[in-house]
Amino acid sequence: MRISRITVWQKSLPLAEPYRLSGGRLGFESLDSTFVRIDTDEGLAGWGEGCPWGHSYLPAFGAGARFAIALLAPVLQGRDPRDIDRLNRLMDLTLPGHGYAKSPIDIALWDIAGQRASQPLHQLLGGAEGDAVPASSSISTGTPEEMVALIEAARAEGCRTHSAKIGGSDPPADIARIEAIEAERLPGEQVTYDVNRAWTPALAVEVMNTVAVHGWFEQPCETLEQCIRVRRLTIQPIMLDECLLSFQDHLDAWREGACEGVKVKPNRLGGLSRARQVRDFGLAVGWRMHVEDTGGTVVADTAALHLALSTPEEHRLGSWLCQPHLADDPAPGEGARSDGGDIRLPGAPGLGVAPDEEWLGEPWTVFD
Repeated sequence: MRISRITVWQKSLPLAEPYRLSGGRLGFESLDSTFVRIDTDEGLAGWGEGCPWGHSYLPAFGAGARFAIALLAPVLQGRDPRDIDRLNRLMDLTLPGHGYAKSPIDIALWDIAGQRASQPLHQLLGGAEGDAVPASSSISTGTPEEMVALIEAARAEGCRTHSAKIGGSDPPADIARIEAIEAERLPGEQVTYDVNRAWTPALAVEVMNTVAVHGWFEQPCETLEQCIRVRRLTIQPIMLDECLLSFQDHLDAWREGACEGVKVKPNRLGGLSRARQVRDFGLAVGWRMHVEDTGGTVVADTAALHLALSTPEEHRLGSWLCQPHLADDPAPGEGARSDGGDIRLPGAPGLGVAPDEEWLGEPWTVFD
């Protein structure tokens, strides 16, 4: 089996509602997504999607992904798509870093592997752990009343795990948000207060040592070193996200005792191959994890949720879906969807979902 063609599409994804995080300093109205289809000479075709959450959230942006793929595609042409690890090493040799650009290629290779094995991806990634993954809400920054109302709406849809976006330079405002949410939190609900790196260490210590919470604080500061300092001066469990861009970062975080849990996102790490390595490391050291992606349609959501479903339940927190935040849907009713707060995965071989090519439109480019 050989790779015979790599096709790339660009698609702008308007959000259904504007979204703000990191204390309101980061705002988004649409996302720039890249879709990749890898065709083989035996008739199998695999799909992948890479969608950074804008260009100010992480060191990644949509146009960069496509031009990076233009460098990578020629060295993948004619090679065996079953050699996933080898092809990842080849991509690293051709272009160090830029995991967000390699992610849709890696996912498409896994899609082909699953189809060839006649198994859904979660079976190849470790096997299903339970029947579904709990859905996690994502609560935009706002007033205490606005955020509580958003949590109530998510609760009505079945969510029992919530990610509440806080942070900024006004500690009393964040304290008020946290206290309002905690006052309305129901027994059994999990709330993560996601700062998205908006606090200085001093602000993080001030707020975290003032409030009483029954959940997590996520990514309180910009760097791993700052978060380590906060970890040593506070008692609440910390989850890390944006500062963990590689396996080495996760290893450093564990060595320094920086956190009790992490976000595992294929697009940030370089695809399912690298995300699985991090997930398995997290299992070994006892972390709890949110396994989800940075953004994108049901295609990106479904790839990440296959990995989530194969993560043991005692290590698995809820997973967020981006598709419900989008105005468009490339595969209505297909792929990973929340049903009353439970996200179920397709049982079809491989990824189990593909975008409508008419919806995608003309390719950005084709390599054959």
